[in-house]
Amino acid sequence: MKSKKKSDLAVLLEYAGSFKKLTFLGLFLSAVAMVLGMLPYICVWLVARDLIEVAPNWTEATNIGKYGWQALAFSIAGIVVYFAALMCTHLAAFRTASNIRKQGMAHLMKAPLGFFDSNASGLLRNRLDGAASETETLLAHNLADIVGSITMFIGMIVLMIVFDWRMGLACLMAAVISIIAMCTMMGGENANLMRDYQAAQDHMSKAGTEYVRGIPVVKVFQQTVYSFKAFKEAIETYSDKAEQYAVKVCQVPQAVNLTFTEGAFIFLVPVAVFIAPGALRSGNFAGFVTNFAFYAVFSAIVSTALARIMFAASGMMLASTALGRISQVMEAPTLKITDSPKEPKDNSIEFKDVSFTYDGADIPAIDHVSFRVDPGQTVALVGPSGGGKTTAASLIPRFWDVTEGAVLVGGVDVRDMDPHVLMDKIAFVFQNNHLFKASIFENVRAARPDATRDEVKRALSAAQCDDILDKLPQGMDTVIGTEGTYLSGGEQQRVALARAILKDAPIVVLDEATAFADPENEVLIQKAFAKLTKGRTVIMIAHRLSTVVGADKIIVLDNGRAIEEGTHNDLKQKSGMYSNMWKDYNKAATWRISAGEAM
Repeated sequence: MKSKKKSDLAVLLEYAGSFKKLTFLGLFLSAVAMVLGMLPYICVWLVARDLIEVAPNWTEATNIGKYGWQALAFSIAGIVVYFAALMCTHLAAFRTASNIRKQGMAHLMKAPLGFFDSNASGLLRNRLDGAASETETLLAHNLADIVGSITMFIGMIVLMIVFDWRMGLACLMAAVISIIAMCTMMGGENANLMRDYQAAQDHMSKAGTEYVRGIPVVKVFQQTVYSFKAFKEAIETYSDKAEQYAVKVCQVPQAVNLTFTEGAFIFLVPVAVFIAPGALRSGNFAGFVTNFAFYAVFSAIVSTALARIMFAASGMMLASTALGRISQVMEAPTLKITDSPKEPKDNSIEFKDVSFTYDGADIPAIDHVSFRVDPGQTVALVGPSGGGKTTAASLIPRFWDVTEGAVLVGGVDVRDMDPHVLMDKIAFVFQNNHLFKASIFENVRAARPDATRDEVKRALSAAQCDDILDKLPQGMDTVIGTEGTYLSGGEQQRVALARAILKDAPIVVLDEATAFADPENEVLIQKAFAKLTKGRTVIMIAHRLSTVVGADKIIVLDNGRAIEEGTHNDLKQKSGMYSNMWKDYNKAATWRISAGEAM
């Protein structure tokens, strides 16, 4: 038997925790405030009734002052109670948004690191932080307004039937027409169209960001916006959805809604004219006029109540969309952690018949690969782009878990290890390392938060960063990315190497660590490599074959398969892929532009 799916509101209130009670208290107070807000209208009607009964002897209406003070007291009480209601709902809304962010971050901390390669940090932040902010509006304002408006509407129906049901039903005709119009706009297939409209808006925003980033390319090659096909299509899609929703869906129903809610009085007059002769014949014309005054005053509330319901319903739709984005974060895959973790015996690495396929892909990125790296060995993974080198390296620290086979560290399957122990054993240096917007000292110490300043300084020196520190105004206390303090790609790579050196992990993974370095920086990075890799187990990924000549073992990966394995000299002698790659590399390294070729 299928469990009943929870409503969006129920899911949101679960995030509120113990503050859920404040939400319900706030909703109750909002209903009370709305009742108090209606009472001044009754006081106005009582004033009109007394004046009509004694007309034209106005001085005989002795209760007018009392009704006036009562109206003022009810108005003030309504404001105070509504303020208390919003205080409750705001406190609950802020706690809910806070819990969404905290639980979302806690969940993301359990996600495999590879998840963040396919989900940009900006997108995750928009899904989690932005969506959490949108739920605040619903819980802090819209929900209280919905309950208050429903209370007002029910009270209005009761009051309008009490005195003269015929004039009451006439006033309610506007409300019926308005509700039908709103249901037409927001119900059925149009609800899906609203979601499509929101999705088109998000897509246009993302495409616009990519276009802005590509402006330098547009200027250099004298292109136009039409060269950015994705951006153009995103604008056109958003325009079509906006026009479809605004013109084809909302135009007529909204016009009908505003016409009749703002002019609810037009239904009252014909009915009043119809029943006036009967009131004259019965001798109760004064009562008729009094009732007419009451309905004339209350007909103005119809548009106010319905407008609040409409805006609150719109908030519910936006919150539903926001909750969908939050769910995308909460449904991110998580690493399975064993209940009985095992300790690795040494620093060896072994791939046992490993296969791995990315989600949504039909072809495996790694296909039945087996090899072993003994403790202290340096093994290089080479091959054409897309061959599976980076994927293979990412399986060692569990950026992803293997689809088949097993990756062993120290003779233990990485899935059977405590993730913290595994991460402590491995240091990474990627081709595009990220530095935090913090001082160089804090960037390096991120690898080992308990490190002293002297230890950080020694790590920076070992990573050949002395020249970087000498030219910076505050040395290693200089904050990166502020007041014009930026580092080149090669300099950032050396700081990242200092981070890896400070970590002092027994296993090192180098992924194209010299890819963006100029010749001068590459020489310094190679010196830092010597410090980093000494006495450690090293997995090195490289396209520049000159950097892997001294490796203890070279493994050639192509289309996810290990097709060759051996030392540089062994593989060079064979007529295989590595031999051809070495010849092409040397040819490219010695190629020069001659005067004749330049013509």
